[in-house]
Amino acid sequence: MSDTTAPHHPGAAGTPRFYMPTAHHPQQGTLLGFWVYLMSDCLIFACLFAVYGVLGRSYAAGPSGADLFDLPLVALNTSMLLLSSITYGFAMLEMQRKRINAVLLWLGITGLLGAAFIGLEIYEFRHLIHEGAGPQRSAFLSAFFALVGTHGLHVSFGIVWLVVLMVQVRQRGLGVENRRRLMCLSMFWHFLDVVWIGVFTFVYLMGVLK
Repeated sequence: MSDTTAPHHPGAAGTPRFYMPTAHHPQQGTLLGFWVYLMSDCLIFACLFAVYGVLGRSYAAGPSGADLFDLPLVALNTSMLLLSSITYGFAMLEMQRKRINAVLLWLGITGLLGAAFIGLEIYEFRHLIHEGAGPQRSAFLSAFFALVGTHGLHVSFGIVWLVVLMVQVRQRGLGVENRRRLMCLSMFWHFLDVVWIGVFTFVYLMGVLK
């Protein structure tokens, strides 16, 4: 039996106006669509990793990663992002318990850790440019700034999204829509953590060891 029904009054063109009395949003459709988006983002980062893999030793008689990278600073930055993933997990646990204030608290901590990550990354970029190691210096540095900068832009967008969600949760509570949005942001945030682990290993650790 179909869920589609037709009223007795015809439309302007003389044809019946059909409507569905039940929700037409596909079950888990938003999450599926967001997974598709994440896969497209994977392709973007895969291309950037591939470019860095090809150009990572094209120093043009300039400095290499071993000369430039401050590994303790990068390790501190990495810990900030990984801790933010843990705190977001706590926010999701509190969401299951429907504790709005606890969710907002953990989201706020997550946003602060993400902001600290971006702040340290900007500091690193400014230091490199001040030392004359800007993206125009060599193909290696162009690929480095493109990969790390793209990841940083994603984290910045995630922080903005997180702040908007905090406002929505404060105003509208933990309804179905906000829970779905929090789940999508959770996938996005953890995805960025996974990408950064690849950046830390492939770019920084291997760069220092070369």
